[in-house]
Amino acid sequence: MANDVTTAPIFMRRATLADLDEVYAVIEDAKQLLKADGSSQWQQGYPSKLSMQQDIESENCYVLIYGDEIVGTATLMPFGDTHYAYIVDGKWNHAGHPFGTINRIAISSKYRGKRFANYILSTLISIAYAKGVRDLRISTHEKNVRVHQLVQKFGFVQRGKVYTGPTDDDLRNAYELNLDTVDARDDNDNHED
Repeated sequence: MANDVTTAPIFMRRATLADLDEVYAVIEDAKQLLKADGSSQWQQGYPSKLSMQQDIESENCYVLIYGDEIVGTATLMPFGDTHYAYIVDGKWNHAGHPFGTINRIAISSKYRGKRFANYILSTLISIAYAKGVRDLRISTHEKNVRVHQLVQKFGFVQRGKVYTGPTDDDLRNAYELNLDTVDARDDNDNHED
Protein backbone atom coordinates (compact mmCIF):
# COMPACT_ATOMS: atom_id res chain seq x y z
CA MET A 1 0.00 0.00 0.00
CA ALA A 2 3.00 2.32 -0.35
CA ASN A 3 1.25 4.09 -3.23
CA ASP A 4 -2.04 4.56 -1.36
CA VAL A 5 -2.76 8.29 -1.30
CA THR A 6 -4.57 7.99 2.04
CA THR A 7 -1.41 7.11 4.00
CA ALA A 8 -0.21 10.69 4.38
CA PRO A 9 -1.75 14.16 4.70
CA ILE A 10 -2.65 15.88 1.43
CA PHE A 11 -3.04 19.66 1.38
CA MET A 12 -2.21 22.80 -0.56
CA ARG A 13 -0.43 25.95 0.50
CA ARG A 14 1.11 28.99 -1.13
CA ALA A 15 4.57 28.35 -2.48
CA THR A 16 7.52 30.20 -0.98
CA LEU A 17 10.85 31.07 -2.56
CA ALA A 18 12.35 28.19 -0.55
CA ASP A 19 10.14 25.88 -2.69
CA LEU A 20 11.36 27.25 -6.04
CA ASP A 21 13.76 24.40 -6.93
CA GLU A 22 11.16 21.73 -6.12
CA VAL A 23 8.42 23.63 -7.95
CA TYR A 24 10.58 23.95 -11.02
CA ALA A 25 11.52 20.25 -10.88
CA VAL A 26 7.79 19.43 -11.07
CA ILE A 27 7.44 21.80 -14.04
CA GLU A 28 10.40 20.12 -15.77
CA ASP A 29 8.73 16.72 -15.24
CA ALA A 30 5.58 18.05 -16.89
CA LYS A 31 7.57 19.44 -19.82
CA GLN A 32 9.00 15.95 -20.45
CA LEU A 33 5.53 14.37 -20.30
CA LEU A 34 4.15 16.89 -22.80
CA LYS A 35 7.10 16.25 -25.11
CA ALA A 36 6.51 12.48 -24.92
CA ASP A 37 2.85 13.14 -25.83
CA GLY A 38 3.98 14.93 -28.99
CA SER A 39 2.80 18.32 -27.72
CA SER A 40 4.69 21.53 -28.41
CA GLN A 41 3.27 23.03 -25.19
CA TRP A 42 6.02 24.13 -22.76
CA GLN A 43 8.79 23.08 -25.18
CA GLN A 44 10.27 26.53 -25.90
CA GLY A 45 11.61 27.43 -22.46
CA TYR A 46 8.28 28.43 -20.91
CA PRO A 47 7.48 28.28 -18.10
CA SER A 48 10.96 29.25 -17.00
CA LYS A 49 12.36 29.15 -13.51
CA LEU A 50 12.07 32.95 -13.51
CA SER A 51 8.36 32.85 -14.40
CA MET A 52 7.76 30.40 -11.54
CA GLN A 53 9.73 32.69 -9.22
CA GLN A 54 7.51 35.58 -10.31
CA ASP A 55 4.40 33.48 -9.63
CA ILE A 56 5.72 32.76 -6.12
CA GLU A 57 6.68 36.37 -5.45
CA SER A 58 3.22 37.56 -6.52
CA GLU A 59 1.70 34.96 -4.14
CA ASN A 60 -0.12 33.23 -7.02
CA CYS A 61 1.78 29.92 -6.99
CA TYR A 62 0.48 27.03 -4.89
CA VAL A 63 1.97 23.65 -4.10
CA LEU A 64 0.29 20.34 -3.37
CA ILE A 65 1.89 18.57 -0.43
CA TYR A 66 1.65 14.82 0.09
CA GLY A 67 3.21 13.87 3.41
CA ASP A 68 6.21 16.18 3.51
CA GLU A 69 6.85 16.32 -0.25
CA ILE A 70 5.83 18.77 -2.97
CA VAL A 71 4.04 16.60 -5.53
CA GLY A 72 2.30 19.24 -7.64
CA THR A 73 2.00 22.91 -8.41
CA ALA A 74 -0.34 25.37 -10.10
CA THR A 75 -0.83 29.11 -10.42
CA LEU A 76 -4.05 30.95 -9.58
CA MET A 77 -4.28 34.51 -10.88
CA PRO A 78 -7.40 35.91 -9.16
CA PHE A 79 -7.35 39.04 -11.32
CA GLY A 80 -7.00 37.26 -14.64
CA ASP A 81 -4.36 36.99 -17.32
CA THR A 82 -4.20 39.41 -20.25
CA HIS A 83 -3.88 36.50 -22.70
CA TYR A 84 -7.54 35.73 -22.05
CA ALA A 85 -8.87 39.15 -23.00
CA TYR A 86 -9.13 38.23 -26.70
CA ILE A 87 -10.81 34.97 -27.72
CA VAL A 88 -11.14 33.52 -31.24
CA ASP A 89 -13.57 30.94 -32.62
CA GLY A 90 -16.02 31.58 -29.82
CA LYS A 91 -16.86 33.93 -26.98
CA TRP A 92 -16.73 34.06 -23.21
CA ASN A 93 -20.00 33.51 -21.39
CA HIS A 94 -19.31 36.62 -19.31
CA ALA A 95 -17.20 38.75 -21.63
CA GLY A 96 -16.14 41.97 -19.96
CA HIS A 97 -16.64 40.64 -16.42
CA PRO A 98 -13.77 40.18 -13.97
CA PHE A 99 -12.25 36.70 -14.09
CA GLY A 100 -9.46 34.64 -12.62
CA THR A 101 -7.19 32.18 -14.40
CA ILE A 102 -5.60 28.90 -13.45
CA ASN A 103 -2.29 28.21 -15.14
CA ARG A 104 0.68 25.85 -15.03
CA ILE A 105 -0.89 22.77 -13.40
CA ALA A 106 1.82 20.12 -13.02
CA ILE A 107 2.29 16.88 -11.07
CA SER A 108 5.59 15.19 -10.21
CA SER A 109 6.31 12.18 -12.42
CA LYS A 110 6.60 10.07 -9.25
CA TYR A 111 2.94 10.68 -8.47
CA ARG A 112 1.15 10.61 -11.81
CA GLY A 113 -2.00 8.55 -11.97
CA LYS A 114 -2.96 9.25 -8.34
CA ARG A 115 -5.52 11.91 -9.32
CA PHE A 116 -3.60 14.61 -7.47
CA ALA A 117 -4.62 17.12 -10.17
CA ASN A 118 -8.19 16.77 -8.80
CA TYR A 119 -6.99 18.08 -5.42
CA ILE A 120 -5.23 20.97 -7.10
CA LEU A 121 -8.17 22.07 -9.24
CA SER A 122 -10.76 21.65 -6.50
CA THR A 123 -8.66 23.62 -4.02
CA LEU A 124 -7.90 26.45 -6.46
CA ILE A 125 -11.57 26.78 -7.43
CA SER A 126 -12.42 27.01 -3.72
CA ILE A 127 -9.70 29.60 -3.08
CA ALA A 128 -10.86 31.67 -6.05
CA TYR A 129 -14.49 31.48 -4.88
CA ALA A 130 -13.49 32.61 -1.38
CA LYS A 131 -11.74 35.60 -2.98
CA GLY A 132 -14.97 36.58 -4.77
CA VAL A 133 -13.98 35.21 -8.21
CA ARG A 134 -17.04 33.86 -10.02
CA ASP A 135 -15.57 33.31 -13.50
CA LEU A 136 -12.46 31.17 -13.97
CA ARG A 137 -10.60 30.56 -17.21
CA ILE A 138 -7.97 28.05 -18.21
CA SER A 139 -6.39 27.07 -21.52
CA THR A 140 -4.35 24.18 -22.80
CA HIS A 141 -2.80 22.77 -25.96
CA GLU A 142 -5.12 20.63 -28.07
CA LYS A 143 -2.85 17.61 -27.44
CA ASN A 144 -2.96 17.97 -23.64
CA VAL A 145 -5.75 15.43 -23.21
CA ARG A 146 -5.18 15.16 -19.44
CA VAL A 147 -6.02 18.82 -18.82
CA HIS A 148 -8.97 18.75 -21.24
CA GLN A 149 -10.50 15.83 -19.34
CA LEU A 150 -9.68 17.34 -15.94
CA VAL A 151 -11.30 20.72 -16.53
CA GLN A 152 -14.37 19.25 -18.18
CA LYS A 153 -14.86 16.99 -15.16
CA PHE A 154 -14.97 20.13 -13.00
CA GLY A 155 -17.60 21.85 -15.14
CA PHE A 156 -15.40 24.07 -17.33
CA VAL A 157 -16.90 24.65 -20.77
CA GLN A 158 -14.79 25.14 -23.89
CA ARG A 159 -15.55 28.64 -25.20
CA GLY A 160 -13.04 29.08 -28.04
CA LYS A 161 -9.30 29.63 -28.33
CA VAL A 162 -6.78 32.10 -26.96
CA TYR A 163 -3.25 32.99 -27.95
CA THR A 164 -0.73 32.59 -25.12
CA GLY A 165 2.09 33.97 -27.25
CA PRO A 166 2.83 35.57 -30.62
CA THR A 167 2.76 32.54 -32.95
CA ASP A 168 0.08 30.20 -34.29
CA ASP A 169 1.70 27.45 -32.19
CA ASP A 170 0.64 29.46 -29.12
CA LEU A 171 -3.07 28.96 -29.84
CA ARG A 172 -4.77 27.12 -26.96
CA ASN A 173 -8.23 25.71 -26.34
CA ALA A 174 -9.88 27.99 -23.79
CA TYR A 175 -12.29 26.95 -21.06
CA GLU A 176 -14.47 28.90 -18.65
CA LEU A 177 -16.18 27.99 -15.37
CA ASN A 178 -19.01 30.25 -14.22
CA LEU A 179 -19.79 30.05 -10.52
CA ASP A 180 -22.56 32.68 -10.50
CA THR A 181 -25.24 29.97 -10.52
CA VAL A 182 -23.84 28.75 -7.19
CA ASP A 183 -24.48 32.24 -5.74
CA ALA A 184 -28.04 32.20 -7.07
CA ARG A 185 -28.72 28.82 -5.41
CA ASP A 186 -27.23 30.10 -2.15
CA ASP A 187 -29.56 33.11 -2.25
CA ASN A 188 -32.59 30.91 -2.88
CA ASP A 189 -31.63 28.52 -0.07
CA ASN A 190 -31.62 31.37 2.45
CA HIS A 191 -35.23 32.37 1.81
CA GLU A 192 -37.89 30.88 4.02
CA ASP A 193 -41.30 29.98 2.60
